[in-house]
Amino acid sequence: TATWRLSTFTAFRRPLLCSTSTMFSCCVVLFLLTTWSSAGCNPSPVLGDVVGDYVRYHYNATFIDGKTFDSSHQRGAAKVGLLGEGRLIAGIDKGLQGMCVNERRTITIPPHLAYGSTGADTTLVFDIHLLDLWNKADLVITKTITTPKDCKRSVMRTDFVRYHFNGTLLDGTLFRIQVNSGLTQNSLVGEGWLVKGMDEGLLGMCVGEIRNIVIPPFKAYGEKGSEIPPQATLVYDVLLVDIHNPKDNVTIEDQVVSESCTRRSVLPPEEQHIHNTYIGMGYVISGMDQALLGVCTGERRRVIIPPHLAYGEQGAGDIIPPSAVLVFDLHIIDFHNPSDTVDIQITYRPEVCNDTTAVNDLGPLSLQLHPGGRHDYENLQDAVLGADKVIDGLDEGLRGMCVGEKRLVTVPPHLGHGEKGATGVPSSAVLVFDIELVSFEKGVPPGYLFVWLMDTPENLFEALDINKNQEVSQEEFGEFIKLQVAEGKGRIKPGLTMEQVVTDMFQNQDRNKDGVITANELKLKVDEDKEREQLRHEEL
Repeated sequence: TATWRLSTFTAFRRPLLCSTSTMFSCCVVLFLLTTWSSAGCNPSPVLGDVVGDYVRYHYNATFIDGKTFDSSHQRGAAKVGLLGEGRLIAGIDKGLQGMCVNERRTITIPPHLAYGSTGADTTLVFDIHLLDLWNKADLVITKTITTPKDCKRSVMRTDFVRYHFNGTLLDGTLFRIQVNSGLTQNSLVGEGWLVKGMDEGLLGMCVGEIRNIVIPPFKAYGEKGSEIPPQATLVYDVLLVDIHNPKDNVTIEDQVVSESCTRRSVLPPEEQHIHNTYIGMGYVISGMDQALLGVCTGERRRVIIPPHLAYGEQGAGDIIPPSAVLVFDLHIIDFHNPSDTVDIQITYRPEVCNDTTAVNDLGPLSLQLHPGGRHDYENLQDAVLGADKVIDGLDEGLRGMCVGEKRLVTVPPHLGHGEKGATGVPSSAVLVFDIELVSFEKGVPPGYLFVWLMDTPENLFEALDINKNQEVSQEEFGEFIKLQVAEGKGRIKPGLTMEQVVTDMFQNQDRNKDGVITANELKLKVDEDKEREQLRHEEL
């Protein structure tokens, strides 16, 4: 939980005001004023000519003998009065002048400045504790405690704000702590959601700013009060968490675009609604959908999303509070569309290219994920095309290559390692391969181990039966196949050794498994395939 500190405020203090004539009366009339405690007073913000101040104070009233005849404490509410208007007894009116908030005074009042003959010419003693004072000319006063150096936006009317605050009365009495609760106060500004003084005090604030706001009662809760006393000046220490306006759209800042940007992200066309996609299909909050439009691979951007395009008034669990403005720093690693195909960029092709790769060919490759370092020609990788030995996209990207040709092959995830990924490859990753074909071996059709490159001998069994004993051993069979490959008359399946091919072919022809092949057992694979096809037609 983020913590922050507010500067300790000094209770708003200023002396009560009196006219020149009243001050003269103070000099010629005997008063006994005993100050119990006081503090330095600060002037009040006022406009124009100042008339009498309003005061709110607690008192105990006694006779000279100490007998109490009245007390605001016993009444359960502080006294509120206006100075200089004859609404208070003359002695109290004069005795309160010059007091500061939180100052305590004992005022001894002679009968003629108290109740006179109607009060049995009695001297009165008042113990006064001044709690609050204000003037109708007072303004809302604000004091910035801290503010961020970079303030790109400040509060205006109709903005929605979230803030933490501590609330006290003018005498320092705490009435609300919202800082440590973990919750923010959320409100529109200038729309009547807040007291008038808070509406004024929040204007011009920046996110991260801490501000002290003093609000006179007539711009707070006035005579009615709420959880606070009537006619109370309010003091708030406010930390602004964020601002947005219901009309705000997504804001994109600090955009860094790669110079090699050739493709930008787009929404899927309407006819592609059946495809799942991360943009425009509700997989992310609507503001992020907008923010991701038009991005390039490698691009960096800062995105500011207002609440109505994010998680709204409800927030998201314990992580995102209600009505929160969200700020994302994005780095676009890659993007793709389910309809993407393999992209092949030929970076070099030899002038003479008479033979190219095809299905079932075997090619030793210098291959690396792009971008990378130099090609490693000492650790070449073999790839048999069309044999599920490499991912589908790379299989496609290797076809039609010449020896010495270089390509950049971009493979979308659905033709690569998909949503699961692989060792060293994250899920749903677009792969870019930097390829150079070093050499390749032509392949054989599926199901074949050996193919003839020239016409087969007229009598194949006689050619195989080297010792003319009417049967062919595995040694004789192997010598014959090796000779055909050596003379360029045939080739074996790429990726297998000669011994593997000879053993498999001999076992296929030795149908009774007696260790030799006879003339009746020997059949070419093409003849076997014809017999199978004929048998299939007869069965149909």
